[in-house]
Amino acid sequence: MFLKIKNIPSVSWSSDKPLNLKPKISTFFFLCFGLTLFGLGEGLLIVSTSGASPWSVLAQGLYLNIGFSIGVITIFISFIVLFLWFPLKQKPGIGTILNALIIGIMIDVCIRYVPTPENYISQVFLGAFAVLTVGIGGGIYLVANLGAGPRDGLMIGIQKKTNLPIALVRGLLEITVMSIGWYLGGTVGVGTLLFAFGIGPCVALGLYLVDKIFD
Repeated sequence: MFLKIKNIPSVSWSSDKPLNLKPKISTFFFLCFGLTLFGLGEGLLIVSTSGASPWSVLAQGLYLNIGFSIGVITIFISFIVLFLWFPLKQKPGIGTILNALIIGIMIDVCIRYVPTPENYISQVFLGAFAVLTVGIGGGIYLVANLGAGPRDGLMIGIQKKTNLPIALVRGLLEITVMSIGWYLGGTVGVGTLLFAFGIGPCVALGLYLVDKIFD
């Protein structure tokens, strides 16, 4: 069952190591494809207006308490998360850099070209689809093993230390972040709850599907 997955699968196009500056074309393709889906999902969640992601809620909560802009706080949070990689022995790669670049581009594309649904039910459905898309895309790019983004790297590091299922680790991480953000005054919507409780199983599903298709 995909909810019990504890390790990132390795398939024929997976890189041997994250810090690989000359990956196979297939590896680089799936890295970019996965990140594109990931960014598409993030963008669709914003467009749905059903609720921000847990990390955005945390940034909003901190903004309300310390006064720095949400953008500055988001960057600050990313640096803190990357700093936590050191005790967890996580290594960056080209995927760590492309994570920010490709996801950022896809978010802008979605905001510009995808209209916001007019009724609330459609907004929630789009939010749910967005979470599934982020999870599947995350599973694909993580299997490429060319370096994770800050939050995914934190998830992998914690999983290796605790040996808990990836779905549970990611879920607990997102729920904790959401709860802190809400306590600090951040706004939690239905989309936020869908992301917090659904992203762990969706990432695990993505990993499971890649393993089954390419095994």
